[in-house]
Amino acid sequence: MDTPIRVLIVDDDALVRTGLSMILSGAGDMTVVDSVGDGAEVIPAVNRHRPDVVLMDIRMPRLDGLAATERLRSRAEPPEIIILTTFDTDDHIVGALRAGAGGFLLKDTPPEEILRAVRRVAAGEPMLSPDVLRRMMTYVADTGADPRRERATALLDRLTGGERAVADLVGLGRTNGEIARELSLSVATVKAHVSRILAKLELNNRVQVALLVRGVEPG
Repeated sequence: MDTPIRVLIVDDDALVRTGLSMILSGAGDMTVVDSVGDGAEVIPAVNRHRPDVVLMDIRMPRLDGLAATERLRSRAEPPEIIILTTFDTDDHIVGALRAGAGGFLLKDTPPEEILRAVRRVAAGEPMLSPDVLRRMMTYVADTGADPRRERATALLDRLTGGERAVADLVGLGRTNGEIARELSLSVATVKAHVSRILAKLELNNRVQVALLVRGVEPG
């Protein structure tokens, strides 16, 4: 049997923590290693339990989820992070993705979609709800003066032809397996390409690659 996906829940609402714990614990391939009520508790909890995925709220009393996400993603071998919140303003969404979150879901997302998101993000695949993705594409298209995006756009020229082909498919939301099949590559080769793309573009995860590629006219 495969090792269960280890999940840490971070939310200041005890009822939400309990509900998420019940949803995740009911899946045979996941285990909830801990649940904490504030972003300030995240680093100690991650050090204790080494989760694969963190489900992170945004608004918390001492340290908000965006700051906690940025701190986690700056570490060596950080866990994957899904922002799960009631707030879906553009600032919250772009803040989460810039901080390095691998997914952004609303708390009214159906349980089966939350489980699917955890599985995908644990596998290194991005997971945004369709509404969030549409809003982000509009945001990217409307913010051409963003210095981070301008710098990443310039860095696209550093990609090899093979890397750019992979990046373009990441931009279409393809999984590693789908990219491998489409380009006749092994999944391991696709993963290696994605790692090099992230390093060259100075981005944190493939969600950011997808947003960048979708927001830039092909050259």
